[in-house]
Amino acid sequence: MSLVEVTDLSVEFGALRAVDRLSFSLAEGGALALVGESGSGKSTVAGALLGLHRGTGARVGGTVRVAGTDVRAATEQELRRLRGAKAAMVFQDPLSSLDPYYAVGDQIAEVYRVHTRAGRRAARARAVEVLDRVGIPDAARRARSRPHEFSGGMRQRALIAMALACEPELLIADEPTTALDVTVQAQILDLLHSLRTETGMGLLLVTHDVGVAAESVEEVLVMRHGRAVEHGPVGTVLAAPRESYTRELLDAVPRVDARSTGSPATGEVVLEATGLRREFGRGKRAFAAVDDVSLTVRRGETLGVVGESGSGKTTLGRMLVGLLDPTAGRIRYAGEPHTGVNPAVQMVFQDPVSSLNPRRSVGESIADPLRARGEKGAGAEERIRGRVTELLERVGLEGAHYDRYPHEFSGGQRQRIGIARALAADPRVIVCDEPVSALDVTTQAQVVALLGELQRELGLALVFIAHDLAVVRQVSDRLAVMRRGRLVEYGPADEVYDSPREEYTRQLLAAVPALDPELAARRRAARRAPAAV
Repeated sequence: MSLVEVTDLSVEFGALRAVDRLSFSLAEGGALALVGESGSGKSTVAGALLGLHRGTGARVGGTVRVAGTDVRAATEQELRRLRGAKAAMVFQDPLSSLDPYYAVGDQIAEVYRVHTRAGRRAARARAVEVLDRVGIPDAARRARSRPHEFSGGMRQRALIAMALACEPELLIADEPTTALDVTVQAQILDLLHSLRTETGMGLLLVTHDVGVAAESVEEVLVMRHGRAVEHGPVGTVLAAPRESYTRELLDAVPRVDARSTGSPATGEVVLEATGLRREFGRGKRAFAAVDDVSLTVRRGETLGVVGESGSGKTTLGRMLVGLLDPTAGRIRYAGEPHTGVNPAVQMVFQDPVSSLNPRRSVGESIADPLRARGEKGAGAEERIRGRVTELLERVGLEGAHYDRYPHEFSGGQRQRIGIARALAADPRVIVCDEPVSALDVTTQAQVVALLGELQRELGLALVFIAHDLAVVRQVSDRLAVMRRGRLVEYGPADEVYDSPREEYTRQLLAAVPALDPELAARRRAARRAPAAV
């Protein structure tokens, strides 16, 4: 019997047809991944399964049946019974999905009470039970914590716990691991697999990461421009895709076993860090986010920096740029001691949405470094606008985009704007902090290629900070592996990837999603197996 039956689904927003006559089914207990680039319609389909487009002005056509409910014909009361009780959704960003003012356990208990009419004590007990089930340690105590007191991985577990509270037949997971490092991502995917095995629930996974699909489902449906491009068993589609678009999607996936495309730079050292330490907090609560880190960056090379969330990668990057002062240690630029912000060392941030002022045009944001350098005199504004136009065109946008605002651009375009702004200061070093973590694989490949072009043309040195080890291998000449604020491994990228000395590095590499479902299953079994004594 089908748990989900979708026939000729179409969703239109004004003149845009986001989903175009899509049909698919999901059997009870089955697992299906919707895979495609940003804008392919994946999340729109997920929303349609729960009737989330109702009242938004979207025009929905076709038939959608979920757990026996005709979603389009259902009353509001029937939809409320469907959502949470029979089908539940886990969203991409748990921080925005959880209320910051209430304890996590209280939020889960409220969902349980709404759908079951249980009393407060029973609902609180259920909240603790499901938090424990998804691997939250000391669940009874942590149930009283607020979302900001949880790590990213724990918040995602809490959202899964909320979804499980009423024992749904279907779990819809919309990009559930996008912002997580590889080890936490592996834990979440293992958790979803074990929950399916134990409860028999169905899983609809929305993802742009083909590797995540290979780890998690039996079937994959590849989408493009709102339509189904290819649909079949995950092993077949990934091993022998019929359609050229699917092959292009797979070709864009970075491989952790591919050799680095960089060539070791032998130029002069442009940036040197010695004994860097950065503490936060005071007294007994003080902790070192970065502890005794020393490294060099040479002209024209890319230094990759990897590690789990909380390893100190971003703090290190912000010290290299001068946004944070070291508690101890020193930074040298071109052989000379340097403190504070250095125009020659610029940063491209992880989230271009929050790093661009929404009330200013992108051209004005890019122009800021030019004005900060004191561009004055007759024709200064004309020269600034001309330079910004050049930079926009150099990163693959149009000069006419100067007067547009950030919300008018896609995620990949906004990241190109961030790169243009960094280039405006004529830097010799660019620190890239998770520059492609939120992008689909094809857009990710385009941004990486752009950075490589700029590096070769301008002789730039790059510090590439990321939790995606496959992307880092693709771009890096040398690699620094961080754990709990310290460097645990440091050397030529291919040496570290092919013959890691440290067990921690080997664990990181083993957690990278594999495109082979059989290999993914063996790795999952190995992670479950108890360590030998």
